[in-house]
Amino acid sequence: MVELIPRSVLFGNPERISPRISPDGTRLAWIAPRDGVLNVWVAPIGADGVDWAAAQAVTEDTDRGVRVFGWARDGRHVLYLQDVGGDENWRLYDVDLVSMARRDLTPFEGIHANIIATSKRRPTEVLVGINADNPQLHDVYRLDLATGDLVKEIANPGYAAWVADEDLVVRCALEPLPDGAFDVLVRDADPGDWRKLLTIPAEDATSSDVVSFSGDGRSLLMISAAGSNTGRLTRVDLSTGDAEVLAEDPSADVAGALLHPDTRDPQIVAILKDRMTYVVLDPSVQDDLKAIQALHPGDPVFAGRDDSDGTWLVGFTNDTGPVPYFMYDRASRTGRFLFEHQPALSGYELAPMEPFSYQARDGLEIHGYVTFPPGLGRTGLPAVLNVHGGPQARDTWGYDPEAQWLANRGYLCIQVNYRGSTGYGKAFVTAGDREWGGKMHDDLVDAVGYAVERGWADPSRVAIYGGSYGGYAALVGAAFTPGVFCCAVDIVGPSNLKTLLETVPPYWVPVIAQLYRRVGNPETDVDFLWSRSPLSRARDIRIPLLIAQGANDPRVKQAESEQIVAALQEAGIEYEYMLFPDEGHGFAKPENRIKFYTAAERFLARYLGGRYEE
Repeated sequence: MVELIPRSVLFGNPERISPRISPDGTRLAWIAPRDGVLNVWVAPIGADGVDWAAAQAVTEDTDRGVRVFGWARDGRHVLYLQDVGGDENWRLYDVDLVSMARRDLTPFEGIHANIIATSKRRPTEVLVGINADNPQLHDVYRLDLATGDLVKEIANPGYAAWVADEDLVVRCALEPLPDGAFDVLVRDADPGDWRKLLTIPAEDATSSDVVSFSGDGRSLLMISAAGSNTGRLTRVDLSTGDAEVLAEDPSADVAGALLHPDTRDPQIVAILKDRMTYVVLDPSVQDDLKAIQALHPGDPVFAGRDDSDGTWLVGFTNDTGPVPYFMYDRASRTGRFLFEHQPALSGYELAPMEPFSYQARDGLEIHGYVTFPPGLGRTGLPAVLNVHGGPQARDTWGYDPEAQWLANRGYLCIQVNYRGSTGYGKAFVTAGDREWGGKMHDDLVDAVGYAVERGWADPSRVAIYGGSYGGYAALVGAAFTPGVFCCAVDIVGPSNLKTLLETVPPYWVPVIAQLYRRVGNPETDVDFLWSRSPLSRARDIRIPLLIAQGANDPRVKQAESEQIVAALQEAGIEYEYMLFPDEGHGFAKPENRIKFYTAAERFLARYLGGRYEE
């Protein structure tokens, strides 16, 4: 086989990641380790590119690392969000790059803060959502970066989201309705009366989104599934409510759009199928996209631009190598290489991620990806069904550390966008309604059947593995279909759907009707939810399990793992349980990731027969 890739290379900290260019284009910021902990670094940009020798760390995290950051529009402050121990009680911090002073901008205990908007027109201000007064609702605060003053401007009467125009005036809100639908409310000014612009039906919600106000504030850019199965990019006139379709695809939702920094007109529209495809709406960037695509065979991802619109940052999804980033100059239409996220990967042979599709037992077409172990052929392989979380999310093509890890250890990695996954239109999402542990699981089992029928997988050596919903699916696989799988790995997966729904974070409450629509109502569907809960059939489990849980997880509480572990212990079923006291919904600390993947690798080798790094 090919050389073993060390776990430290696959799951350790990246060397550099997430480049962001300053508004004036004179500095680059990125995330990189400082004493083993991820922090934000900044370096000047000169005529010869980034001066890496002058780089300095500007944040001083010594624990979980900084993972979410960006430039304030004044170019003087770097903003970042941080929680404690994975509790997802995010607070907003900043660094003043002139004085190097650092501030906690939202000094409230137990709050969840988010950035609602920043704007080129008001560079020293930030709109922040904070749930300090009611844990279920985010009020709107205006932050003055010069003084640090934080003033509440709008008390939330029950809205799920806010959208501001380019003058940093909140003029759009999403009001949740009891059936899971949303009213899109708008107003002409603040203060001003709200009026309903349109309604997003419940079945359209996962394929619809408000993107931005236009630069002149007269229209709203939306991804909308109204009148269509897939989410289309539309422009909605605020005075008439008329919608103009700007871009669409019959089989896939619009995934996003690159907007002009001033007019906010969409320039390039991204549509994610097996790989990303692009639709150019602004002819002035047609040659830019062509030049960017010539830089690398992967799919470009636009990571930002300066205020003059002369320099763009672009990364490339890449299935068989590290993720590269470039700084693209529009005047010369040339790209300057910046860095790769983990250059050590280039020293190893990685496996291509191949799209595939099959028909589920009821005829629904399902898409996914397979990654074969290099050097072991394509027949009779031990396999791992790696189930994505969400479930309103999807697997995508590109570098996936888990897929590469599994393939490198000798396993066929199967990743499936089962019904309920996003990106394939609203009918595909709604096909998963109330099908947790039902048809959604059938799709996973049918994927295994397809791999076995093709001769790819050895039916006696198939594991099911996943986190969050994927962890739930692993438990379902062990409890509901133990004859299909020889072992299961569950990471922060719920075991009892009723207790899961009764303990969601309070700020999920405004959209809880959507969750009830997808899963079930814990008040009226008690028996149904119990029948779809792995805990209800724990005694039917006949295969070994590895269960991993973060003690501070606010979404899937520790009790979800503890109760299935107790049932397994009582029934005398073989299991391993790992509890991480300083983690939440997943593993942010590299030492914890390495500890988990070491145990998981040993576990899979024991039951599938693959390789193991000593």
